[in-house]
Amino acid sequence: MSVLKMDKDGKDEPQSGKRKRTIVFHRMVPNLITLTAMAAGLTSIQFAINMQWEKAIFAILIALLLDAMDGAMARLLNAASEFGSYLDTLSDFLAFGVSPSIILYIWLLNESGRVGWVAMLFYTSATALRLCRFNVEQKILPDWHKGFFSGVPSPAGAGLALLPLIIWLQYPDFFRGWGHASPLVGMWIIAVGCMMVSRVPTFSIKTISLPAKLGMTVMACAALLLAALASAPWPTLTIIAVAYMASIPVAVIHFRKLKKDHQELEDLEDLPL
Repeated sequence: MSVLKMDKDGKDEPQSGKRKRTIVFHRMVPNLITLTAMAAGLTSIQFAINMQWEKAIFAILIALLLDAMDGAMARLLNAASEFGSYLDTLSDFLAFGVSPSIILYIWLLNESGRVGWVAMLFYTSATALRLCRFNVEQKILPDWHKGFFSGVPSPAGAGLALLPLIIWLQYPDFFRGWGHASPLVGMWIIAVGCMMVSRVPTFSIKTISLPAKLGMTVMACAALLLAALASAPWPTLTIIAVAYMASIPVAVIHFRKLKKDHQELEDLEDLPL
């Protein structure tokens, strides 16, 4: 059914009874950030094709930074949506699953033939499985569990997978003493893929809360980290990767303690009064 509306000349003109749908621009900002992260991840492949390894890694780092920003921006602007969640998953798969494996294959894995190709496929598949499981578990996990990831998250997995390339950029002769290093790098990214799909608990930075009095200290440490990345990126990234791997046993111990405490609490609640 249509209604009549008087135009500026006094004539009747039909107007649809349906209201036009609109969207506020700020609700699009998180999705635009996600698309930029995906573009940065895919651009790293172009840098790898041109043998510009430093730029390829920096493009992945930009994608990682933007990936951390889009979720925070969505919460800040109250613009979280199911569409944005699906888009973020696709972006993570391309930026942290497809791109690192192609970079490593162009750099070294192609020298080992089928072994390198299998390693590349396994890592990419592991990233896809890890992201799908994350989306499902977010809806069913208890609140205390949300401080941990099940397995290594895909951005951290991309950083660990690229660690051999980062070490090579510091020490170009490093792999010469290992003989034919390509199968070793293939085994490494297979190991990273296994850590991604494993049930090993790892810390989730998104849920970490600190006392307010430590705010300035944390910001000072962040500034120091940025300065280190700007002046000595490869040693800094290596230290970050090693520190992250060292944090996994700590996360396992902390997770088991929390799980035991909550299990005991549930057992007490089930006792008859």
